[in-house]
Amino acid sequence: MKLIFILISFMLFISGCSQKIVKQPYHYPNYSIIKPDITCKPKRKNIQKLLLSYLGKPYVWAEEGPDAFDCSGLTYNIYGKMGIDIPRTASEQAKMGKHISFANLQYGDLIFFGPSNRHSRRINHVGIYLGEGWFAHASSSDRKVTISHFLKEPQYLKRVRLCRRYLSLNERAKYMRCSVPLKKMKIVDKRYTTPWKAGMQLPRKAVP
Repeated sequence: MKLIFILISFMLFISGCSQKIVKQPYHYPNYSIIKPDITCKPKRKNIQKLLLSYLGKPYVWAEEGPDAFDCSGLTYNIYGKMGIDIPRTASEQAKMGKHISFANLQYGDLIFFGPSNRHSRRINHVGIYLGEGWFAHASSSDRKVTISHFLKEPQYLKRVRLCRRYLSLNERAKYMRCSVPLKKMKIVDKRYTTPWKAGMQLPRKAVP
């Protein structure tokens, strides 16, 4: 009898714990940060594979995939899937990694943009360099993950503020040092929150 009582008590305890997990329905904007599962090694060919799978996915503010992204959500997802933990927002991502010049950009490096006002130091956008002037990004104006070129869209060149590298050229080292202290980032388990999913209605405004 004592064993039965213990088993029943344990089952009730487990049941009570499981009831505490309440998954929130999607609401816009969803600021819950979900850490992506690691699916591949940190290689530039894997950056390319992930980018190709995400091209054309809709732009949704505060989303980090897998069905929708904002600009920093795209970079957060791609590097996170390779096991490289970077901050979630563009302004925080710009504080981390190896600072490089625009002329020395290599495939997979991140380019950080600011407002059209050249005197502003604010970071409000990020893209992934692809080579020969091309870069991929989740564009709020195009409302999707797309590829742009600096010569074809010169407004982006005027907005470049700095460039960062997280993965060494030989892919044997990671540049994870920070120039200034980073803000703490709260990660939410995907059991508790619902990201934007394909089939859901897109927000009327790209930026709330």
